[in-house]
Amino acid sequence: MIEDQKPVAIQIKGIKEGLLVTLGTGRWSELEDSVLKNIEAKQNFFQGARVALDVGDHDLKAADLGALRDKLSERGVTLWAVISTSAITKETSKSYGLVTSIYNPRVEIANEAAVHFDTALTGENAVMVHKTMRSGFKVTYQGHVVVLGDVNPGAEIIATGSVVVWGWLRGVVHAGAEGDEGAVVCALRLEPTQLRIASYIAVTPKHKGKPMPEMAYIKNGQVIAEQMNDKEVGK
Repeated sequence: MIEDQKPVAIQIKGIKEGLLVTLGTGRWSELEDSVLKNIEAKQNFFQGARVALDVGDHDLKAADLGALRDKLSERGVTLWAVISTSAITKETSKSYGLVTSIYNPRVEIANEAAVHFDTALTGENAVMVHKTMRSGFKVTYQGHVVVLGDVNPGAEIIATGSVVVWGWLRGVVHAGAEGDEGAVVCALRLEPTQLRIASYIAVTPKHKGKPMPEMAYIKNGQVIAEQMNDKEVGK
């Protein structure tokens, strides 16, 4: 076989919403490995990227798609769409809240914003970690970080924006890492080993009674935490 006639495993091109990665033919494990190796080889290019993945007719079940999304997230890449001709893959993608069509996505978002809001929202960069962060796990991101799970002692989050933990926050967290004093840290249970917002460091008090969702933010030159059912939080 002539070398330049070999099928290309993946193709990458820019679109309005981020990057479109199109897979070729082959076993899923080999294609997934090729995607991850490309990302690792071009870390600066992919860091913080939003990726739409065209998997063709590959049948992806929950375990396949969930594993790939986690691996991309660990490399600072957000998977927001999966395009496929497979009915199985489409249903799996929808169950994960992923977009399954990238035709005119900005129009759809604008229309939704017009229904619910007085003005259209442009959105902000964020990455979602859909797993518990165990000791030794670290996330650094240029934007906001959302964790669906606990952040255990020994885990660390550094974000230039805000940090939201839908679980128990017991690790180290630094929001507004590049000086954004408007950043906040929210968690269902807020007991970090260390909490920083911009250049301010909080001293975490010992909690008594039933744990409540809390938000930490800067007020009058110091980091304070208040229950999120408090109407005055952040004011």
